Amino acid sequence: MRSTAAAIIIALAVLGGELGAQEAKKVPKDSVRVTVPGCTKGSVFTAGPRTEDQVGRSDIPEGMHLRMNGPKKLMGEIKVHEGQMIQITGLMKKGQYNQTGIPVGGGVRVTPGIGSVSAGRPSPEVAGVNYIDVESWQPAAGNCPG
Repeated sequence: MRSTAAAIIIALAVLGGELGAQEAKKVPKDSVRVTVPGCTKGSVFTAGPRTEDQVGRSDIPEGMHLRMNGPKKLMGEIKVHEGQMIQITGLMKKGQYNQTGIPVGGGVRVTPGIGSVSAGRPSPEVAGVNYIDVESWQPAAGNCPG
């Protein structure tokens, strides 16, 4: 009788540990979890068009580039699917991807900057690098451009 009770307790402890390991990580107060469809090239992820059936919060505009950070194994899995449409889920700092300037339509924003001799080139002070700590990925519908 005692061995049966001990076996049940051990089984519950093992199952309880596995269930706890499957829970999503807590999101830090200064970050937000986003899910973004798009394409990769190296460690750069380019956000693609968002469809209505995709879940997850994302204010990331189409065409935005994100520098991906993650475990080597996960990044290796993503690299295998380079050139294919995928969807990544990860953490970004709040406000990191908020863009400055005035939206004029079609994804174009007019941002004041410092004038320079090389007209037509964005100044390095205007553009920033956006980072995402990738937690997971999955295939997504659609094709990557060229």
